[in-house]
Amino acid sequence: MASDAHVHPFELAQKYEGAEVERREFNIACAASAWRREEFLYNERAASLFPMALCFALHPQLPALESAAFDGITRDTLPALEEFAREKRLNAVGETGFDLYDADFRTTERAQDELFEYHLYIAEKYNLPLVLHVRRAAHKIFVYAKRLKGIKAVIFHSYQGTEGEARTILQRGVNAYFSFGSAILLNHKTAMNTLTALDAEQLLFETDAPFQSPRGKPFSTYADIRAVIQKAAELRRTAGRAKLPDELEAVTDANFRAVYWS
Repeated sequence: MASDAHVHPFELAQKYEGAEVERREFNIACAASAWRREEFLYNERAASLFPMALCFALHPQLPALESAAFDGITRDTLPALEEFAREKRLNAVGETGFDLYDADFRTTERAQDELFEYHLYIAEKYNLPLVLHVRRAAHKIFVYAKRLKGIKAVIFHSYQGTEGEARTILQRGVNAYFSFGSAILLNHKTAMNTLTALDAEQLLFETDAPFQSPRGKPFSTYADIRAVIQKAAELRRTAGRAKLPDELEAVTDANFRAVYWS
């Protein structure tokens, strides 16, 4: 079975009504991200029909919204996060983290810090994995390395960091997994280099559907996970770390299950 380590089923369904039918036909387990109760409940219903790991968090880009809108989201989402965790309805907390990609996001760094502290606290309290969104903010992850070492598993969604950053995280004792998606299809050099350098036991693959679409497509779908796995196998074979696509799929599926369902 292929595993898609990061998707947004609610948003995908708005663009493609047949998404969940496709997922069952292609036999794809997935980790479903949500930040609103409505999204989470949709994902929960989908999970009752076919394997889906349920994730919930306030995305680090959300503080950049107009303040009244963000305050309303916070009042609803943060209590729901602990509710779902306490009721054992969650497989992971996320995606949370830091986005310092541009000036607008950098102005919300303090709010992102506060949100991350809360999400990390919930992951610690309920022994849940943590799914991280990190853009131009690796230095902030290093600050939290000691606490992240105590987290069951830490998944770096859409990882585009360097091999050195990934190895530093692992050397600090964090049980980290690095998830690769459309960046490698779009020939992102840093992501491709890191993918080929890491051991397969530290890898996951994702589509981020419907976002981060492959070139020439209006949005991504679950079916794109096959192209990601195929490209990853080709890159690793060229780098002397040969595994056939089916073999790499099997290893990363085992990683997925260890992270979300062990």
